[in-house]
Amino acid sequence: MSEDEQSGFIAKVIGPKKRWRAYKARVKEFPPSRRTAVEAIERYLMHFVPTDGDSNASMFEDLADLFEQAAADGTPIREIVGEDPVEFADAFARNYSEGGYVPARAKKQLTEALARAEEAEDTAGGTAGGTA
Repeated sequence: MSEDEQSGFIAKVIGPKKRWRAYKARVKEFPPSRRTAVEAIERYLMHFVPTDGDSNASMFEDLADLFEQAAADGTPIREIVGEDPVEFADAFARNYSEGGYVPARAKKQLTEALARAEEAEDTAGGTAGGTA
């Protein structure tokens, strides 16, 4: 793959680099449990076939918005994603993409990462660890 092809592919997956960097900076400011949850969902969403870079950039920005607002409202992670984080992520992605194949390993990783995030949130005393 040439450098131009690789650059185009990356832009299609994550969107414009400036928007991606701004999104990552926002997520970096989240409390650790929220950051763990968002990064786990982000990894999972990378398995979906992007329709275009702008749709994917919007998807990740909206994910950050959702977790920022939930933190501000004091909403626990489990109330955001529900009992099945894979179902949540699949439904979330359908709003932005025609979907793609997600390996079973990725589904297991998402479920385990969200369980760790929820446990960390509980250990930290709920959502009092701060907001984004």
